[in-house]
Amino acid sequence: MSEHTKTEMDKVYDPKKVEKKWYEEWINNGYYKSSTSNDKPAFTIVIPPPNVTGSLHIGHALNNTLQDILIRYKRMKGFDALWVPGTDHAGIATQMMVERELEKEGTSREDLGRDAFLERVWQWKEESGGTITHQLRSLGALPNWDKERFTMDEGLSNAVRKVFVDLYDEGLIYKDKRLVNWDPKLCTAISDLEVEQRDVNGHMWHFKYPIENSKEFITVATTRPETMLGDTGVAVHPDDERYKHLVGKNVVLPLVGRKIPIVADEYSDPEKGTGAVKITPAHDFNDFEVGQRRNLEMINILDSTAHLNDNVPEVYRGLERYVARKKVIEDMEALGLLAEIEDTHHTVPYGDRSGVVIEPWLTDQWYVDAKKLAVEAIACVEDGRVKFIPKYWERTYFEWLRNIEPWCISRQLWWGHQIPAWYGPDGEYFVGITEEEALQSAKEHYGEEVELIQDPDVLDTWFSSGLWPFSTLGWPEPTAELKKYYPTSVLVTGFDIIFFWVARMIMQGLKFMEDVPFKDIYIHGLIRDEQGQKMSKTRGNVIDPLEVIDEYGADATRFSLTALATQGRDIKLSMPVIQGYRNFINKIWNASRFLFMNLEGYNSDIAYEKETLSTYDKWILTKLNRTIKEVQESIEAYEFDKAASSIYQFFWAEYCDWYLELVKPILYGDNEEDKQRTRSVLVRVLTTALGLLHPIAPFISEELYQRLKSFGVSVKGIDDEVAHSIVVSAFPEFNDDEIYTDEENEIEFMKEIVAAVRGLRAIVGLHPSERVKIALLPASESVSIQISHNKESIINLASLSALELLEGEKPERAMAQVISGVEVFLPVEGLIDIEKESQRINKELGKVTKDLEQTEKKLSNSTFLDRAPEDIIDKEKQKLEEFSTQKKKLEEVLFKLKQIS
Repeated sequence: MSEHTKTEMDKVYDPKKVEKKWYEEWINNGYYKSSTSNDKPAFTIVIPPPNVTGSLHIGHALNNTLQDILIRYKRMKGFDALWVPGTDHAGIATQMMVERELEKEGTSREDLGRDAFLERVWQWKEESGGTITHQLRSLGALPNWDKERFTMDEGLSNAVRKVFVDLYDEGLIYKDKRLVNWDPKLCTAISDLEVEQRDVNGHMWHFKYPIENSKEFITVATTRPETMLGDTGVAVHPDDERYKHLVGKNVVLPLVGRKIPIVADEYSDPEKGTGAVKITPAHDFNDFEVGQRRNLEMINILDSTAHLNDNVPEVYRGLERYVARKKVIEDMEALGLLAEIEDTHHTVPYGDRSGVVIEPWLTDQWYVDAKKLAVEAIACVEDGRVKFIPKYWERTYFEWLRNIEPWCISRQLWWGHQIPAWYGPDGEYFVGITEEEALQSAKEHYGEEVELIQDPDVLDTWFSSGLWPFSTLGWPEPTAELKKYYPTSVLVTGFDIIFFWVARMIMQGLKFMEDVPFKDIYIHGLIRDEQGQKMSKTRGNVIDPLEVIDEYGADATRFSLTALATQGRDIKLSMPVIQGYRNFINKIWNASRFLFMNLEGYNSDIAYEKETLSTYDKWILTKLNRTIKEVQESIEAYEFDKAASSIYQFFWAEYCDWYLELVKPILYGDNEEDKQRTRSVLVRVLTTALGLLHPIAPFISEELYQRLKSFGVSVKGIDDEVAHSIVVSAFPEFNDDEIYTDEENEIEFMKEIVAAVRGLRAIVGLHPSERVKIALLPASESVSIQISHNKESIINLASLSALELLEGEKPERAMAQVISGVEVFLPVEGLIDIEKESQRINKELGKVTKDLEQTEKKLSNSTFLDRAPEDIIDKEKQKLEEFSTQKKKLEEVLFKLKQIS
């Protein structure tokens, strides 16, 4: 460890002087390590692997701060804590990034060829792919870097191939022709998570379809007119009286001439539009389901780039989809079959990477029979083997799994795990972990050796990341890590990937490990701006955690995120909030600096005797132990905000604002025994509080712990008698013997008196340095004794010139405040002009009352509530609360002034 001397400390905490230094110390001393050879109970977390292309955003900062808190806390509690770090190969994102580089060089992946392109991607990964893991270090995250994994490293690739083959052998992986989200720019299927639903203004075209052998028409409406060329049916609701006579008949599809049936299906809504719906099973997910139910033909009219193919009349072939749309509308209008064009506001799917409109496209893909795997995944949450925190997220999980569709796992990319299937000359395919296995199967099939070509597609990245909790621990090999650390303890993640990742990890874990992958799932909220708006570059409200860390330090950033991480709520984050917690970190620094400046003559070998403790000492030790209990219970319950709040309240309000002020006269006095005892208590309390703080604010807690060590202070380590670093110190233990209820009540009562005096001083506008006399009327002899015990402290803390204890008669012309057990009087003769002050208060009260009435009127206006943005309404509600509080306070002051006038 770096040497610490009793040197002067900076007046302001500078995280830049501290953070890099201590992180390097932790790494060099291996404090992050776990070990399968010790007999400590395991506590395991696997990181939700960020994309290898990514940079640390504020959501990552929250997610990894919470994981780091749990790991640091459990390590201090004596667990063998393993936090597995790593990154995801991020198929589309990484391939696009490298393709953009190639484009700048005037070449493309097609020019390079697959093998050379993949070499180039690996080269990019080695040079630039570690950005986010290095940024995690600046946050103070301390996973086991020796165990870092990548979803395409050799071990994980072996696991992926084995899972694919095993599922295929059991009939749980198969090929099928179904609709997928197709990106016509990237020419690949993409997952629902990679589809961005945008609200747009558009049109609804109403087309008339002629009934076969009739002069009658049926009118349908569509936002995608070009897809009519692929219609194979018209659906009406079975109970819709308007169309019952037409069910079973055909329409003649305009422009095409194809006869298509009118079918009865409950998908059609009689209340919506005409109640008749055109059905294009190959180009709409809902229509696909209707087509399956009603045995309708599936006609794909688009190629992979969203140009019309040979399944449409010749005049439309080769047209780009939007050009075709325009021509279809013109041709329908020319035939007199365009009934109406209606303005509409609707949702359109866009590729989040390509930025183009996604097409539902009928194509051959590989699928997992997710419905069968979902059965046990549902059961393990129902029976409590896996718990969601907050619990209500179970509903989302169940809803998806109970309505689960086959999972499309193939992607038309080059970067990723290439599907371990090989095709023979006749298109027959053979699945194997290696090409040799596939060749052997082909030889058995054909009776001779044949040349095979591997499937060019790669697997969905969620397929490999679904194996993350056990593949990262060495599976399929029976490793010591797998035996000790699986199942993992908790998964910390966001709600947006409950379907895509969480559920799939549970399904795969149960299938291949015969156990759940984790016992708890903590779902944290989304970080929004101070108005509750989602952060986005277009809004300009994004908070960059790296900039925040650079300006305010990692500890202030972490404490801000933790303090706001209330279960079940999104987080409203703003720079003033972070600045406030930066001030808190600095408060701890200054309180410690004050202590170190007063430790001259301190002897760490002389412990305080319980019998010598003052009432103040017993009070702070009681508060300390209550805080230990609160923090421990809060972290165990994943109530991170409560843990932060307890620490904040203790450090700022109790230790700094009260205890330090109470003992200053002792530290500045001449009684050496009292000074030694007080220093010992101050040191004990600070050292213990730093242990509580450490999981949330690791850097300042380490810096101050090392400075305490230079005074001979030591803390028990998790493995040693003395902790060389706070990282490996034992977490503070609650001590019931240090709960002094009587002394606690006495000091809390004294604080109430001081607060009451301060309130009266504020009413008459006294400057903090202006000393005045007050009088107290106790309700009993015991209260009088308590006040006498703490008289000097009350005088000091309330800035008094004198304190008089009354025995019966109340003073005249004095402002009064009644608290439990005592009446507090502030004589105002000569302090204020009561009449003038009453006039001022009345004037201010009138203005506040008017503002309050206007705000109430606005918030009772239904038009305002319907039309105003949510953040504006929230601001008005906040104003209402502020005006109500101001009005109440002013009325109280006025009442007190009337009493003494």
